[in-house]
Amino acid sequence: MEDNFQSAYQEEEDRLNHALIEIDSTLERLRSTPVYTGHEYTEQVLEDSREQKRKDLAKLRQEPYFGRLDFQGNDEEERKALYIGKIGVDREQVSDRPLVIDWRAPVASLFYSFTGGTEAASYEAPEGLIEGLVYLKRNVVIRKQILERVADTYNRDSDAPAVSDEFLVYRLGENKDNRLRDIVSTIQEEQDKIIRAAKNKALIIQGVAGSGKTTVALHRLAFLLYQYKDQVSAEKMIIFAPNRMFLDYISDVLPELGVGNIAQSTFPDWAAGVLGVTLPEQDASETMNRWFETAGAMPVITEETPGRFKGSTVLMSVIESSIKLLETSAVPEGDFSPWDGAVLRRSMILRWHNEEYAPYPPAKRKERVMARIHRWIEMELKKSPSAAALKDRKKKGAAREKAYSAKWPKYEPLAIYKQIFRAAKTPEDWPAEAPEEIPQAVLKETVKELKKGILREEDLPPLLYIHYLLNGNEGTERFDHIVIDEAQDFSPFQIAVLDLYVKGHSFTILGDLSQGIHAYKGVHEWNEMQSLFAGEYTAYHALTRSYRSTMEIIEFANGILSAGVGSALLAVPVFRSGNPVRLISYEDAQPEPATGGSQRLSAVRSALSSLSGREYRTVAVLTRSLREAAELYAELAGQFEDIHLIDGSITEYRGGLSVLPVYLSKGLEFDAVILADADSAHYGGAAWDAKLMYVGCTRALHELWLLHDGGLPHYVQLLGDETVSGWPVPEGN
Repeated sequence: MEDNFQSAYQEEEDRLNHALIEIDSTLERLRSTPVYTGHEYTEQVLEDSREQKRKDLAKLRQEPYFGRLDFQGNDEEERKALYIGKIGVDREQVSDRPLVIDWRAPVASLFYSFTGGTEAASYEAPEGLIEGLVYLKRNVVIRKQILERVADTYNRDSDAPAVSDEFLVYRLGENKDNRLRDIVSTIQEEQDKIIRAAKNKALIIQGVAGSGKTTVALHRLAFLLYQYKDQVSAEKMIIFAPNRMFLDYISDVLPELGVGNIAQSTFPDWAAGVLGVTLPEQDASETMNRWFETAGAMPVITEETPGRFKGSTVLMSVIESSIKLLETSAVPEGDFSPWDGAVLRRSMILRWHNEEYAPYPPAKRKERVMARIHRWIEMELKKSPSAAALKDRKKKGAAREKAYSAKWPKYEPLAIYKQIFRAAKTPEDWPAEAPEEIPQAVLKETVKELKKGILREEDLPPLLYIHYLLNGNEGTERFDHIVIDEAQDFSPFQIAVLDLYVKGHSFTILGDLSQGIHAYKGVHEWNEMQSLFAGEYTAYHALTRSYRSTMEIIEFANGILSAGVGSALLAVPVFRSGNPVRLISYEDAQPEPATGGSQRLSAVRSALSSLSGREYRTVAVLTRSLREAAELYAELAGQFEDIHLIDGSITEYRGGLSVLPVYLSKGLEFDAVILADADSAHYGGAAWDAKLMYVGCTRALHELWLLHDGGLPHYVQLLGDETVSGWPVPEGN
């Protein structure tokens, strides 16, 4: 066995050295080629290609590839060793195989889909289905041109058992820094199916915590750009993430995959930009205060909760009816007369509006009609009998044209939105009362805020829809593909509006209902989104394997879901064992003589001191509220270095030691997590509380500690067999 490993290692080291020589040779040749700076288009294209190759090779020479697949097609005479990397590179000399095959290439899919066995394997290529035999599947780790690890996950010629999870467990066991990383070397079969799915569908992905759904979505963007390079472009793709800090956290993945220029935004930032409005700075913090800052007193969520109602398709129908009502009575009553003796009949204006310009949306139709009226005025002016009459008619005509235009509806989204809610004067033919579909509580609150000039995040989808119905998508380019992360926090209305701004229903929509802590505005079931699309334009995938946390942490978190939520969306852990989850009472911590403080503070300090002896790059202390996080941060800042308070205002995740409320931790991951105040006083017995605690627990990769005052929630009390109480015994005792 040892001899086989040494032989494989030596073989791969020799191959790496030869590959590096070839890469360096090609790179040197390209760098010695003079850069073309002229204006000949063909030469400019060739120079762009050479420059891209220079960048690719410079990047590739550090880590040329990560996998090897020996495959023999049925119509081939011999098997070929195919090396797979992040960037594909051809050989200098003509060959039957590239130096490195791009991980997105059709044949590379075998590296991810083949899991062993002696049966024939196949993959879809442009020329059709290719079948053959896989002889070897090998993972390699190369860092800075040094071969660090070789692991065979399948060898047809060996009697040794396959170790398909060994390499995965090795990579998962590595400590994390302050950035999400690519997973091209460890993409699993179920993830690969999503990455390579067809473009023109709304993929809805339910992924348990740690299933890699965010990373899968980013890799899917890279694949779409490779597979459909003549149909899509990076500049016409966008990623919607929950907050700006999360965008910073994921910002390195696409560049690592050689992809740039993809827009990344939050939905409020993008929507406000399209509408040209400004949301109050305090909007997000006020919403969080309302729903998260008072433990055990979360308001009841119903379909009449403002965020839920304004995110529903019911409001879409109300808006559509209101816009149609505006259209039918848009043309002012009476004929138009720019001056005495000149008359443009209303019947003619109606014909222009209702027939000739009918294909245009209302705002554009008004522009066309008014432009037509202006041209008619100019024609009539030519009939003026004298210069004096011309001057007089021009003055009167301009004034009456302006007055006539003012009689049309005011085609501004905010103005119409206010009219729908009866927060502004409505057109004469509108009913006096607001549409009966709007709940009274929502109506009252919205009118109050609109009259104060306050807009909320929940108002953006309806405003966008009004904008679209009035103007179409003019001025806002349609996207080739949209990724929506943490989609359980999006409303059906948001998805429906975004569908108007994307080609071919091309979405990757991903989230986890078990982490639906923003249920006051998000979906409660995925069919709320799936029902927006015809069956042939949507597909659902479930990612149930969790690659983030140890088995102990996942089983503990699953127990919270089962007992506290009654959820069946449980994670299946990868076999990676670690330390047990620790439940530690504050009573077990004595005030430290040097620093003093409460038992709670002493417990947190002791936990951090204990964890500091491990080689962890990222540690988080999660509190129930932002107020408690700020207080704890102030008490810890003088004792621990590289400590940061995450309060929702920062845009960069810096790693190290972070203190933050649990509701701001969603989407992030840490080597170790200390969940402070994990007691019933902070987490009640409702399903929402259990989901909140579940989110906190599933942020941990290697270690999870829960500190409490002794009164544990019922869904934690039931998990005693899966935890260890008290402090860890110091090493050497």
